[in-house]
Amino acid sequence: MRIIIAGSGIVGLTTGIAFKAIGWDVLVCEQAPEIRAAGAAIGLWRNALDVFAEFGAGDSIRAIGAPVETWFYDATGQRYRAPGFDLAEHSFELFPRPELNRLLAQAVGAENIRLGAKLLAFKEADDGVEVSFADGRVEHADLLVGADGVYSAVRAQLVPGHPAQEHRGHHVWRGMLAAGDEPAEGSILTVGHQRARGGYARTYGDQVVWMVNQFDSEAPVGSKKEEALRRAALLNENGWNDALARLIERTPEAQILHNQIMFVPSLPRWTSARVALIGDAAHGLSPHISAGGTLGVEDVHVLVRAVQRHDTLAAALSAYQANRMPHYAQVHALADAVEAARDAHEYAQTYAEFTHWMLNEGYRASRA
Repeated sequence: MRIIIAGSGIVGLTTGIAFKAIGWDVLVCEQAPEIRAAGAAIGLWRNALDVFAEFGAGDSIRAIGAPVETWFYDATGQRYRAPGFDLAEHSFELFPRPELNRLLAQAVGAENIRLGAKLLAFKEADDGVEVSFADGRVEHADLLVGADGVYSAVRAQLVPGHPAQEHRGHHVWRGMLAAGDEPAEGSILTVGHQRARGGYARTYGDQVVWMVNQFDSEAPVGSKKEEALRRAALLNENGWNDALARLIERTPEAQILHNQIMFVPSLPRWTSARVALIGDAAHGLSPHISAGGTLGVEDVHVLVRAVQRHDTLAAALSAYQANRMPHYAQVHALADAVEAARDAHEYAQTYAEFTHWMLNEGYRASRA
């Protein structure tokens, strides 16, 4: 059996690793000329790390993770956690995206990855799927998986009329650089004024990552650094969080990432008989819950196990869709509650409720 995977992000590469582990012929196609990472770092929860371990990539990936325990601060530096929740519901691991992608690509194998391969279209038949690329190549497979993100070319053909949409007024600025004299424990997440949020944390290789975002933001007009510093000021009422501002100040402008956040609207379907959407291509979320990567890696586990359990791909993909679509309806409800939190205290409560669900009911659903 052969699978073609569009997209070489974390979820696409994990899909390649998983299908390779069960004996499939794998081809990961990436339109860019190199494997590259969007963003500076990513937090992953146990749900994702267990998937890596199950398919043989766990040890190398865990070696580059930095454990993080979450606290939620207000603009004065007062910190909160919701009572009644375990430490596990406030603990994840932070990974540098470039190194993580490198390790995942290494596990897939260079011989199974094609760069500069922009997918143009696909055509399904009873005996397989034909995939056409911009360079004129045509490939055939039993299964096509669209792991090509919020701007998915696979989704555009499978489910026309559902392009990525702006999470209007939601902007985020991020950076990663060598650690300095900032407190090593970081500020993780501060809920400040005017719906601004942000913080920083240490990660692998003595690096530090920082992030600031704002909901209902005016359109940015200044430089990336100027706009990031404006939001950082909303998180620092009395000077307690000067370290965040200093981090932004010493980050070269070219290394600061700015994004208008996009999301994928609810879709009427994720699959056909031989094509499946996965990760952000199916359910791209606002990153304010810091779980999009984990949820996408969980999708891989559900898809692979469905393929192993059913006699036909059509039945397997139907089962995958039946598991995931209700799951993400609940994800969206919980994520909306986190977004609506008015202060750090309420944020701590709604976020703990989300992580409790993800680590328990959500985890069990991915293993059903």
